[in-house]
Amino acid sequence: PVPSFRGHLPTMLTTLVIAACAAVSAPTRLAGSAVRATSRPVAFPRMGTLRMMAGSDKPGVVITGGAAGVGWAYAVEFSERGYPVVICDIKDTDTAVSAIRERVPNGAPVYGTKCDVSEADSVKELAQFAKENLGTVGYWINNAGINGGRRPFTELSTNVIEAVVKVNLIGVLLCTQEAIKLMHEQEGVEGHIFNTVGSGVKGGGTPGYVTYGATKRGLPQMTDSLVKELSEGVQGYDKKSTKGVANCHTLSPGMVFTDLLLNDSTKELRKFPFGVLAAQPEEVAQDLVPKILAVNGQGAKVEFLTTDRVLQKFFERFVLQQKSEYIDDDGNVIKMPGAQYADNGVRMLY
Repeated sequence: PVPSFRGHLPTMLTTLVIAACAAVSAPTRLAGSAVRATSRPVAFPRMGTLRMMAGSDKPGVVITGGAAGVGWAYAVEFSERGYPVVICDIKDTDTAVSAIRERVPNGAPVYGTKCDVSEADSVKELAQFAKENLGTVGYWINNAGINGGRRPFTELSTNVIEAVVKVNLIGVLLCTQEAIKLMHEQEGVEGHIFNTVGSGVKGGGTPGYVTYGATKRGLPQMTDSLVKELSEGVQGYDKKSTKGVANCHTLSPGMVFTDLLLNDSTKELRKFPFGVLAAQPEEVAQDLVPKILAVNGQGAKVEFLTTDRVLQKFFERFVLQQKSEYIDDDGNVIKMPGAQYADNGVRMLY
């Protein structure tokens, strides 16, 4: 039986918890879910439907914002699976690349370069660097993003507002354009571009992150437009034939314990929702990379926090009363023995 939460949880949360009981008790998973309702993990194909003209070598992967956080974790996971990787970041990537090679000594090659995704010339240089080092690019992940800090909108400087828009929206537009051009020139190859969405993507308010939420809200529309344009062309213009195929998708890592999440956070936010729903970068990468590799065709929506995963986490926390392994009851980050942490509570990956 489900215990009463009246007086302890909002009505909506109570409804979700009840639904969680049914979801967890049910013998089957919800469609498209990656949540483990049993002890057996979900199996995903290793190569998806990416097609190569010739040869058996795996295609390369480009990851923007790959020197830290979930971007770095993606790179580790791809390299371990045999996919050569290019990471880029606004800062020097040498240390990040060395750390990946140390973590995965027998993994596929990893290359790094500096890139400001908000600058067109820098993005063009990234595409050329990827082409020269990877040969074939099968996956391009637009992961770079900033939130400008958690502040009332009226207290944000014009420079901060412009920076968030330039990185999160203009940067994704520029990178996607270059990725499409590159993939269209790859004879017989079907490639995939993933645009990372975040808080605000499904509407609703994001107080403290007005600019960030606005930029993330725009990415699904951009991606949907490209899906139609790449599939059907643009009315009034001849649809050009291309050597290769480019597909566009959205990618949602959910809440990840990185600077983006923990900077300017409060104890209340860390207790809920972070302490219930947030995950470490490695956990997110291990879940999402197989899903990325399994993507087929255009317009996929790849998510870590699927509906049933959210329900399961609510069930574990509010019904089973399981404690968070990352946040204590007072909203403080739980520091694991042997790990190093930044002042904001983010665990250092290397």
